[in-house]
Amino acid sequence: MESGIEKIRQVEAELNRIIRGKSEEIHNLLIAFVSGGNILLDDVPGVGKTTLAKALARLVDARFSRIQFTPDLLPADIIGTNIYNPREGSFQFRPGPVFTNILLADEINRASPRTQSALLECMCEHQVSIGGVSRELEAPFMVIATQNPIEFQGTYPLPEAQLDRFAMRLSLGYPSEEAEAEMLADRRGGDPAARLTPVISGEEILELRHRAAAIGMESSVSSYLLELVRATRGEPRLALGASPRAALVLAETARTAALLAGRDYVLPDEVRDLARVVLPHRLVLESRSRYSGVTTAEIVEEILGKIKIPR
Repeated sequence: MESGIEKIRQVEAELNRIIRGKSEEIHNLLIAFVSGGNILLDDVPGVGKTTLAKALARLVDARFSRIQFTPDLLPADIIGTNIYNPREGSFQFRPGPVFTNILLADEINRASPRTQSALLECMCEHQVSIGGVSRELEAPFMVIATQNPIEFQGTYPLPEAQLDRFAMRLSLGYPSEEAEAEMLADRRGGDPAARLTPVISGEEILELRHRAAAIGMESSVSSYLLELVRATRGEPRLALGASPRAALVLAETARTAALLAGRDYVLPDEVRDLARVVLPHRLVLESRSRYSGVTTAEIVEEILGKIKIPR
């Protein structure tokens, strides 16, 4: 019987066929999915964000929902609401689109802070609380949120509390000339994502997550991870460093990366590589640094260069 790891590698190969030239981003997306994390795709329109989310849902045999975030969107439009039934004389819960496996929150920064906050409990606790009743979301569950980093008119910046609930921030970017030519050739036969069939089930994803939790991490690697996180808290150019949740996510994703690589232990290189997508969006620049042009990604790179990797 084909193992879950082999099936995930098959999923990765299919996604690389659909979205050309973005193997690193797709690999990180699968690491986040298997480990139970959420993804923020910070990118310009038309580079394949929606296609990637739909293709992933098809390949992992998951339910998929898409919400177009707009300024007039209400929390009830996301999580659902209680509707009064006059015939029975009681309220009945009508679930919203968040009751799915993979939720695409398109242009999330166009909704008001009140509406954005409706996702906080979903993303962290994987449940929805309405009218004093908590309802669990079906596992596996993942939010893939998108935002346009160029267009700011009519948008609301994501608060730090919400950014901290995204395991990674990724960017697909424009494809290379070769990858774009391959994409044009692929589309002559219609949408290739529409022909995808399931490769792995949700139960197998959860089994992989359970196996990843058992992956070993030596004390030297654990110390290296914590040193990276603590270094952000002592950085004078940052008003806010990485949270304890960031350390937990970095450890979970590193264990998942090791599992998908076929190992039962974490390498320091996996911690280092994942720190580049797990840490920067959680950091807040000090006001003077913000105007100097430095970015949180550059600060993370500097920290990675300063701290010695254990061997």
